[in-house]
Amino acid sequence: MSENALAEPAAASFRVTPRAAAQVAEIAAREGRPGAGLRVSVSAGGCSGFQYGFTLEDTAQADDLVVETDGVRVFVDPVSLELLAGAELDWVEALIGSHFTLRNPQAVSGCGCGASFAVA
Repeated sequence: MSENALAEPAAASFRVTPRAAAQVAEIAAREGRPGAGLRVSVSAGGCSGFQYGFTLEDTAQADDLVVETDGVRVFVDPVSLELLAGAELDWVEALIGSHFTLRNPQAVSGCGCGASFAVA
């Protein structure tokens, strides 16, 4: 499948705010990898059961959902997407630090720092 074909259902299943897209572009440029995308993943662990992961990647895997916002790509694998369906990736700047955050309707609870979550 092409990246465009995979991007079609993106609006309904996973969203990326313009703030988050701008930060991905800034990080990629700072790392000397302009055009790289952000992989958002979920793995077992953390204090609540599942934890979010964020890494820069140059290309999508064949079965990834590819969400493009303002020319920036975000990749989500099918297993992670099951736990991220309906979620929104954003970038938050606060006194305690700046970070990516996920508003995940599937999460029923989470830890204080927001890095891990639990589902029902």
